[in-house]
Amino acid sequence: MPSNTSPKAVHFGAGNIGRGFVACFLHNSDYEVVFADVNDSIIDQLNETKTYHVYEVGAEGTDDSTITNYRAINSRTHEAELIQEIATADVVTCSVGPNILRFIAPVIAKGIQRRDTSVMKTPLAVIACENAINATSTLAEHIHKNIADFDADEHNALARYANSAIDRIVPAQDADAGLNVKLEKFYEWVVERTPFADHHTPAIKGINWVDHLEPYIERKLYTVNTGHATAAYHGYNRKKRTVHDALQDRHIHHHVHQALEETAELITSKHGIDRDAQEAYVRKIVSRISNPHLEDANERVGRAPLRKLSRKERFIGPAAQLAEDGKKCDYLLEAAEMAFRFQNVEGDDESFELGKIMASETPDAIVRQVCGLTENDKLFPMVVKVVERVQADSEE
Repeated sequence: MPSNTSPKAVHFGAGNIGRGFVACFLHNSDYEVVFADVNDSIIDQLNETKTYHVYEVGAEGTDDSTITNYRAINSRTHEAELIQEIATADVVTCSVGPNILRFIAPVIAKGIQRRDTSVMKTPLAVIACENAINATSTLAEHIHKNIADFDADEHNALARYANSAIDRIVPAQDADAGLNVKLEKFYEWVVERTPFADHHTPAIKGINWVDHLEPYIERKLYTVNTGHATAAYHGYNRKKRTVHDALQDRHIHHHVHQALEETAELITSKHGIDRDAQEAYVRKIVSRISNPHLEDANERVGRAPLRKLSRKERFIGPAAQLAEDGKKCDYLLEAAEMAFRFQNVEGDDESFELGKIMASETPDAIVRQVCGLTENDKLFPMVVKVVERVQADSEE
């Protein structure tokens, strides 16, 4: 980092998670934040407005943080400027969605190659903040592909990649919120320490640095995301308006708890997490996702069903591991069934694509294509039966 300057972070994705979660952490750690996005409206608002607010909402009241010291760049129209910002940054983070990582990789690769190690004394820290397992490793693979004659040792001096797990509920925002973001008070941001073994970890307050990340990633994804999506998909199919409304329904509440009992069996046996601690975590999660102060429409929480039904995601991921061990995964399969029924929902392209696939493909082909399972997986025939049931109902 050049002397006499504050640290700088480039964050891809100026949406609610980027502004409300990641940038807030960076701001509180005295970083200048450079947002990179393709949304002209948000870019213009950020450049024209010197401050915005982050509201942390809970039963005990609301906390208000004022975010300052930021700029914004359109990554589509000002690539050269963005490359220079990355070349002189200390940290690059992103919250763009797992499917967008390959699109931001080329410009990050160019920025890394432009770094002057005589000026930037430590490698660039790259941390993807996505709801996906090992998202930073995925981003790193895309970056490496965009570097001709890639040399691992040479690149290691320029950039380090740390996987992370983030846990914070950011609901749909009020229509007149502008740049301001409302989110829950609870948060967890866990990042692996090992990539920085020969350097100091980035000085970002609030991060929990750990040596082994997988237990935290799977505990979060298979509890928070599984629970949230289970409530939303059941709620949508039972015509409930919000996740909070869904969880007031005794039937849905039972199904959410039972699905999380199944994932708890996996998490505690696989990672050695104390069963009582996991049960307390499950109770905390159900309380969080049913927070009336953070009402969220089931259609919004359920969006992108193809991604959520994929092999490493919140239903198929834990169910496949449980099935291989001969353990019960009935409620996870029921949640997956509700996700398969989330078709042709206004405003969600993936739900329309799912509808087309369900109407045109055989059950076996759908399970292979959507869920990434094969006939060698014990879960495969179970999910085929789920798909057969959904298709049969649609023909009635």
